[in-house]
Amino acid sequence: MAPDEQPGQPPGGMGGMDLSSLMAQAQQMQAQLMQAQEELANTQVTGSAGGGLVRATVTGSGELIGLDIDPSVVDPSDAEGLADLVLAAIRDANRAAAELQQRAMGPLAEGLGGAGGLGLPGL
Repeated sequence: MAPDEQPGQPPGGMGGMDLSSLMAQAQQMQAQLMQAQEELANTQVTGSAGGGLVRATVTGSGELIGLDIDPSVVDPSDAEGLADLVLAAIRDANRAAAELQQRAMGPLAEGLGGAGGLGLPGL
């Protein structure tokens, strides 16, 4: 028995797991992750506030790329109210982006730690 082997484990020290198979799975997961990240970056979601008077558009990765403000909500005497609407629209768009990220990345995260995945602790 080699010094790094444990009693009751097959030779190789990985509990019988083929290292080349593990590496292939890791490479496949990395490719899927990169594809999901690219799709997120190319997907747009919109959030709104004030009944749609203020709309914010973000990418699936969370980058703010657009802000539309209906002129009817621009009141020079109420800049704070407009700021609140802008923040609310951005938060709504970011919430939608987070949901999109969860749908896109969730299955990958489950594959790292769940049944049929790599089964690596802590991932």
